Amino acid sequence: MECTRAKDWLIGAAGMILVLGMTIAILWWAVSDPAGGSGAEPSPSPSPSVDAPGDLRPNAAPPNDLRDDETWLADLELDAGTVVTAGSTLRDVRATGQDVVTGPNGMVAARLSVDATVPFEVVAEELGGGAVVRAADDGQAAVVRTVEALGRELRVVATGTVEVKGGRLVVEPRSIDVGGPDFLSDALGAVVRSLVTIEHDIEGLPEGLALQDVAVQEDGFRANLQGEDVTIVQ
Repeated sequence: MECTRAKDWLIGAAGMILVLGMTIAILWWAVSDPAGGSGAEPSPSPSPSVDAPGDLRPNAAPPNDLRDDETWLADLELDAGTVVTAGSTLRDVRATGQDVVTGPNGMVAARLSVDATVPFEVVAEELGGGAVVRAADDGQAAVVRTVEALGRELRVVATGTVEVKGGRLVVEPRSIDVGGPDFLSDALGAVVRSLVTIEHDIEGLPEGLALQDVAVQEDGFRANLQGEDVTIVQ
């Protein structure tokens, strides 16, 4: 009898040990991860984007035919306080290029936009005759010069709105004042009009740029020029 009880006790103890071991194994499996794993599913890291603040064209990508001796830039900005050439002076020049390739053939921008100020004195010197060009009210420009008409010298003040015509900076007089009665200004206006009309070609910039817009500032004419496939540097 005692032998039977001992046998039963051993069987029961072994069963308890087996159940306890299985329980521990299940708990361990639940709270642990396979070796080399990181537990939770990793969240995908954001892929780099070319739409960062410095980029000017979404999803910019280099050309497929880029050669080994060429370098591609998604965008390029060039600033200069003053640009002087043999025939012109520009101030506060800012150029922004996109899809720029530089190599043995120079630097070429697929698209180029340039903002620059043409000083009043540059335009006045082109008019000659001691002319002075200045800003006027309501975004207009004024030309002041002394002209000879009908054998007399007259101080003329002509005021007009700046426009873009045929790729040129143009200011055609809307009003002409010769310092006398209105009827005298009207009569002499046709005579002196051509002498106070501004027609200026903006020079000193890469070829292929076309004048798009121009406005009058206190220090000159602020112009915007744009072009495609523009050679910045030969």
